[in-house]
Amino acid sequence: MPPADPPAPDHPADRAHRRRDLRIIGLIGMGHFLSHFYMLSLPPLFLVWRQEFDVSYATLGLAVALMSGTTALLQTPVGFLVDRHGARPFLVGGTLLMALSIAAMAFAPSFWVILPLAILSGIGNSVIHPADYAILAGSVSKSFMGRAFALHTFTGNVGFALGPVVMGLLLEAAGLSWRTALLLVGLLGVPVVVAILLQSRVLRDQAKPAKGAAASEELSGRALLLSRPMLLFFGFFLLSAMAGAGIQSWLVPVLGKLWGMPILAASAALTGYTVGATAGTLVGGWMADAMKRGLLGAVVGLTIAAMVLLLIPGLVRLPEVLVVALVFLGGLALGTSRTPRDVMLRDASPRGQIGKVFGFVSSGLPLGSAITPVPLGLLIDMGYPWLVLPVVAALLGLSLLCAGGAQGASAVGRRRAAPQPQPAE
Repeated sequence: MPPADPPAPDHPADRAHRRRDLRIIGLIGMGHFLSHFYMLSLPPLFLVWRQEFDVSYATLGLAVALMSGTTALLQTPVGFLVDRHGARPFLVGGTLLMALSIAAMAFAPSFWVILPLAILSGIGNSVIHPADYAILAGSVSKSFMGRAFALHTFTGNVGFALGPVVMGLLLEAAGLSWRTALLLVGLLGVPVVVAILLQSRVLRDQAKPAKGAAASEELSGRALLLSRPMLLFFGFFLLSAMAGAGIQSWLVPVLGKLWGMPILAASAALTGYTVGATAGTLVGGWMADAMKRGLLGAVVGLTIAAMVLLLIPGLVRLPEVLVVALVFLGGLALGTSRTPRDVMLRDASPRGQIGKVFGFVSSGLPLGSAITPVPLGLLIDMGYPWLVLPVVAALLGLSLLCAGGAQGASAVGRRRAAPQPQPAE
């Protein structure tokens, strides 16, 4: 079980608990940062690779596609292993494999050597979500759990943001060859692994189920993932990711085609959305910890607010500054809803099965991000850019139906599983 909550605000023991929680989040967050950082550190190399290896852009895209696809495919089976054998060895091994695979790309004699290394890095990356959430659930104080989940998400977003920037600076400002730059960023993972090993005593695994349930763990795990609540949670995550990918992929061209908005202003709106969504995860963490009940209501209210705020710029011509402000607020509302969503899933996860649950459900995020861009791009090609933002809003609305169904089904399951009072003799 997670450590007991701190005794009282400003008490020395409370400060010790909080320092411990932050140390745990720092260790876990470094690996999560790298997992996202590595994903977007490869695209800045595409121009150099195309010239050096003489391959097409479509072929170059295989590097990221294979890394992402392997991660999404293996998260669920890795979650089973994490629940059975503990998260810490997988976290250490996965982070090391992910980092060394990136570093090894620096010595690739041809592009076709980079592709299997991308798969190996994806295998290492697949460990991160199931292992991280299992450790957070077992190590962090319950009263800090929402902020812990929020900071975990935040470190991943920072990794996405810094990956292209750091690689670009190493190539252009520092004047390094792509091989040296890739070796340096790959070796960043080694001190992270060393830090996790040295501090591993503070990382506790999730609580295990009762011994009597161990024999049927594998069967019950499969049944759990195919249960109505978990399938609905998967749909919730999938549809949310589809909506987010629609905004990130097509907001700039939609605003340009509908209202003739210059690329700079439309790009500022997209940046505002991204900044708002990232900041919102931290706000959502505070909200999740402050609210004892009503997380579903908060998710519903915030998502509806995001739907309205993101719809308005697609329906009405507005000043550019107002468009940026509305899209920022829409991103903030959507980002704020994400941490309560994660806490809802954690609360619905049976004891000892958080790894497989988060591995399975969170695989809906990369899958959703992969589904949306092409169909929405076709809408624009067919002359219907005005439909893109309503489709995004509709996806968010459908995600709320899944969220409500998942929460309701989970509550019914908990009531059925609770011990029933025996009648008096």
